[in-house]
Amino acid sequence: MYFIILGVLLILLKLAEFGAVAEWSWWIVLSPFALAVVWWAWADASGYTKRREMDKLEEKKKERRKKNLAALGQEPRKRKI
Repeated sequence: MYFIILGVLLILLKLAEFGAVAEWSWWIVLSPFALAVVWWAWADASGYTKRREMDKLEEKKKERRKKNLAALGQEPRKRKI
């Protein structure tokens, strides 16, 4: 996502002819989009995105279990000091 944001920002700077970016080649300005494609290909091939998705689902499951136990009145008791 950061590569896409950087790419859009560089395109806007290039079109507005702002600063040094106005003199850069279009290949340099568009390179963050190529890096984003490489990142997504690696993330999908390595299973990185799937692991993150499964971690989020596991966290939701834990929160749902905690909420259901609290609704049943079986939440863990707090220690008295």
